[in-house]
Amino acid sequence: MRVKLSQGLACGSRQNGVASFKGLPYAPPPFGARRFAAPGEPPSWEGERDATRYGPTAPKPPYPAPIDTILPEPVIPGEECLNLNVWTPDPGTRGLPVLVWIHGGAFVNGSGAVSGYDGTAFARDGVVCVTINYRLGVDGFALIGGQVANRGLLDQIAALEWVRDNAEAFGGDPAQVTIAGESAGAMSVATLMAMPRARGLFRRAVLESGAGNHAILPQTAQKVTAALAERLAVPATAEGFASVPIERLVAEQAALSQQIGGEPLPDKWGEIATNLMPFEPVIDGEVLPTLPLEAIRAGAGRDVDVLIGTTAEEHALFLVPNGLVDLVNDQLLGYSLALHKADPAKARAAYGRDRAPGEVLLGALTDWFFRVPAIRLAEARAELGATTFMYEFAWRSSLFGGRLGACHGLEIPFVFDDLENPETAWIAGPERPPQEIADEMHGAWVAFVRDGDPGWSPYLPDRRVRRFAAPTETVTDPRAEQRRLWDGIR
Repeated sequence: MRVKLSQGLACGSRQNGVASFKGLPYAPPPFGARRFAAPGEPPSWEGERDATRYGPTAPKPPYPAPIDTILPEPVIPGEECLNLNVWTPDPGTRGLPVLVWIHGGAFVNGSGAVSGYDGTAFARDGVVCVTINYRLGVDGFALIGGQVANRGLLDQIAALEWVRDNAEAFGGDPAQVTIAGESAGAMSVATLMAMPRARGLFRRAVLESGAGNHAILPQTAQKVTAALAERLAVPATAEGFASVPIERLVAEQAALSQQIGGEPLPDKWGEIATNLMPFEPVIDGEVLPTLPLEAIRAGAGRDVDVLIGTTAEEHALFLVPNGLVDLVNDQLLGYSLALHKADPAKARAAYGRDRAPGEVLLGALTDWFFRVPAIRLAEARAELGATTFMYEFAWRSSLFGGRLGACHGLEIPFVFDDLENPETAWIAGPERPPQEIADEMHGAWVAFVRDGDPGWSPYLPDRRVRRFAAPTETVTDPRAEQRRLWDGIR
């Protein structure tokens, strides 16, 4: 199976009626003279390129235990890490909608080669599916003097420009592109909606467990850069960081993130004392002019169709596997709620006076970090007359005795209709996940990518939410008291 791209011929593979092309470079390797630089023009090649295997992944540390066992993550060595993968029902057809998936991983982990992002089901249902890599951590997001900021975001734009220029080679329509992502991928989607350089590259957007509240101020980013340079005993410059072996660089990057998580002090770490993501996008005034939510409130992305939502118990992934949920006492709960500017007494009332402190914290952090930002984005768009559809994934995993619940990332195998994949479905637990929910959810995503309508009413004016569970139903203003707790705060 061959396609002719602007760079040369690529040879992919075909299986079960779907053609795939993997490891295609959309920019040169970001190393050597290109280290910490904006992505360059797509490289060309002579002859026929083998596109049957995933390409190299961006440098990254492993996930911390025990999440590393829940979220399998491939590591593929090599410098040509700015690559992408394409699945299509037929390169010879025309006019198919295109879905571009941006992976999550807190801007320091993840890749387009994760098996759970296999685009076969989307291609089977008439969608050209693309998954991308982008630079992570220090290489992608550290603010380094004299270097362009937000290199990871510029990588994402370069990938979208590649899709614009090459979609037709795979049967896709470059005017019918949907960008989608989960967690940091969804935060990237909201950020792209806010970025002038990304305008016109996509028509629709899907945000799963991430919205427009996550970007840090330059002074905060500078603190992170200085702290990392101090740990490495090098100057806080491109030359200083480039002098450190990549393995050590990502190890110290991970150690710094752990340090910040262990001392969540706003006076020292600013906004990352609460969001705990030191290498997220930076409001640098040029690549990213302002906080994405503020740009969206001002009209950015008004012409983009949006589907956004969360899982019902996002923070269970971060509190249950490591046992932290059982270590939270009233004192720690009170401190954390105050750190996030919530009134402890009101939070206790909203999340259940009879619940254990750890369970209250789980609910509060789920809302602060994920659900309320999604609601704020929908509210901002409604003020502009832009339609937004909202969902909640509420089916609960049986892992950890059922305590993992409807955790962060659990919806992904349902969206990709990939419940038979043992790596992907492991997070669901030993009980067989319900295929009917995957049918409903994947079908809604396909419909949205194709037509801009997932099949239920917009969120506002009635705060309508499609709740994927057993059974799936459309509900009105779920957990209203908890939503109102964050008015004026988040």
